[in-house]
Amino acid sequence: MTFLLGLAWRSLRNRRLISLLTAASIALSVALLVGIEHVRLGVRESFAGTIKGTDLIVGARGGTTQVLLSTVFGMATPSGTVSWATYERWAAHPAIKWTIPYALGDAHKGHRVIGTTAAFFAHYRFRDRSVTFASGGPPTDDRSIAIGWDVAQRLGYAVGTKVVLSHGVAAVSFAEHEAHPFTVSGVIARTFTPIDRALYTTLDGLTAMHEDEEAAGGLMMGPPEAGHVPGQAPPITAFLVGTKNRFETLALQREMNEDRTEPLTAIIPGVALAQLWQTIGSAEVGLRVVALFTVLVGLTGMCVALYASLEARRREMAILRAVGAGPRTIVALLVLESALLAVLGAAAGVAIVYAGIALAAGAVEARFGLALTLRPLGALEWGYLALVVGAGTLVGLLPAWRAYRTSLTDGLAPKV
Repeated sequence: MTFLLGLAWRSLRNRRLISLLTAASIALSVALLVGIEHVRLGVRESFAGTIKGTDLIVGARGGTTQVLLSTVFGMATPSGTVSWATYERWAAHPAIKWTIPYALGDAHKGHRVIGTTAAFFAHYRFRDRSVTFASGGPPTDDRSIAIGWDVAQRLGYAVGTKVVLSHGVAAVSFAEHEAHPFTVSGVIARTFTPIDRALYTTLDGLTAMHEDEEAAGGLMMGPPEAGHVPGQAPPITAFLVGTKNRFETLALQREMNEDRTEPLTAIIPGVALAQLWQTIGSAEVGLRVVALFTVLVGLTGMCVALYASLEARRREMAILRAVGAGPRTIVALLVLESALLAVLGAAAGVAIVYAGIALAAGAVEARFGLALTLRPLGALEWGYLALVVGAGTLVGLLPAWRAYRTSLTDGLAPKV
């Protein structure tokens, strides 16, 4: 076997160009297959890392996905509001360590404005990191507002810039709260999460803004101010919860969902994210199918190359037969060549993926917010590689079968 392996290697070296091209086609196919798996895991980790350390998200009665998207991703329309009295009642629950109130409803040039408290900057976590500032600091009064990184970059804002909020999330609004302008207190350091696309002010700031608008004769409409009585705390959209003991999370969730005082929906972020990922996970299947077909094309190309090369190797096969190599030896030689090409292609494909991640990880994270990390191959990726090498070895059986049927005199007789 060692002799045949050496002979197969020398045979491939003698046909350097065709061997390199064949191995390259396999390498690119494997790189696509393994690369898609790395990107898929990176997307999932980035998606799940949007919110960390929060045990429950509590909003008005509605769907799980609706509460998650409206609170964490700022995408869906909130199902309703939660009264301040209900929020305070649950914030005082003995199982709860901290809470972060969220009040949505206003915007600035298409970017969502979130009313919250200092607890957001103290307790909110993403990818095990806390919210920090590139410049300035958090809002401290009812006239200050902090802005996300993307807001600052796209609108050219900095600390000290005056900001006028508007009703609704459209880029252009005809209902602006000009009676109560805000001043940018800080620019939040880039997080690669929806935080970058939002503005954060205090709950008192939102209350004062709507009261000033009302005093100036403006029209109050929509959440979070709907149903607000001047001088009283307004309702909020949702609140995040951190428990003292995570073992109490499920019991607390059930207690909140069964609250008869005010209908609520309490969700566990990790579970809700997993459900949402399953909903949109069909895209993963599509990418895998495309990658597998690409591998199939590469293996077909290798089969064609080996089969076509047999015509040029008729004399080589005949000489091997003449010096004592039997048909089975010829078959083994060609299958080994095919297996070597598959192994080399698979190894090169993995190397391409790792080199690409090492070189482009920073740029990808900066441009798309996607965290790509160098990690060992998983069981699924090893399975892919075994499939490629196994299929590549089997592909060599077709030219080997043809060589097996070729007679000794076929390669020695001149071809007219």
